[in-house]
Amino acid sequence: MRIAVSLVAVTLFVGSLSAASETHVGVITDTMCGANHAPMKISPDSKCITECVRGGKYKYALLEGKNVYTLSDQETPAKFAGQKVKVTGQLYQKTGILKVERIEAVQ
Repeated sequence: MRIAVSLVAVTLFVGSLSAASETHVGVITDTMCGANHAPMKISPDSKCITECVRGGKYKYALLEGKNVYTLSDQETPAKFAGQKVKVTGQLYQKTGILKVERIEAVQ
């Protein structure tokens, strides 16, 4: 009985250590341009984003207000380039990386 109670306590403690998912709403962009694609002289913005990411040096990101968060998932955002989306996941403030669980278009 003690072992069962101890296992439950440990499970609850470990579960409380994991961060909860959050929802972030913004626009899919890239880590080079962020909010301003004009200097690249490639339009529309979705094409600029795709071109910047294509070489592998820059990554897909979420522009939320003035903040640009690098997305952990680098495949799914391709179909949302330049679009407003809702990203569910965990934001690591120290690194600026948003660990993506789900990306959905915002109507």
